[in-house]
Amino acid sequence: MARPTQPFGASLHSYYNSAMNESPAPYLTQNDLQRYLDQQGIRARLIADVGHTPTVPAAAEVLGVEPDQIVKTLLFVLQPSEAAGDVPPAVVVIGNGENRISKKALGAHFGLNPKRVKLAPAATVIELLGYPAGGVPPFGHRTTLPVIVEQSVVTLRERYDDRIFGGGGDDRTMLELTVSDLLRIHQPTVLALAES
Repeated sequence: MARPTQPFGASLHSYYNSAMNESPAPYLTQNDLQRYLDQQGIRARLIADVGHTPTVPAAAEVLGVEPDQIVKTLLFVLQPSEAAGDVPPAVVVIGNGENRISKKALGAHFGLNPKRVKLAPAATVIELLGYPAGGVPPFGHRTTLPVIVEQSVVTLRERYDDRIFGGGGDDRTMLELTVSDLLRIHQPTVLALAES
């Protein structure tokens, strides 16, 4: 049984200390994701068994859509200095699949040097979000974290009749969803984070 979504505390250190006293968290499944979609009234569809799609162009080809319609859900760990203000220990960033996220821009948003912004290791992604890297859906995560949506994702609403695709819980499942539902559920901060 999956753990319920929980709010994220003040630091990764305290979270890990409490988590270390428990057995490793189980993966969340497509059933957990479908239950979340149903509970939140999200108009989305899981597309199972899409095959091995290690790149955005490969996923787009299998789905018969444009590469721009693929979004990725990434977890960044933030390491604030003593002088930093109120900085969360981790943040979810949802970006356009082919655009790299600028650690410099993300760090600047939080007043951090880009060296203090790290892509989370695979084990941290599973522990905090519940799904493996490469298959993380844009919502339904184990832990509630701040969410930032890269501004290019918002523009997809007009370009593709609101229809986008993201991870479906593993590397062989995709999720068809709308930009509108993504924004409604998360009420995210929208920032320009794509590397130029």
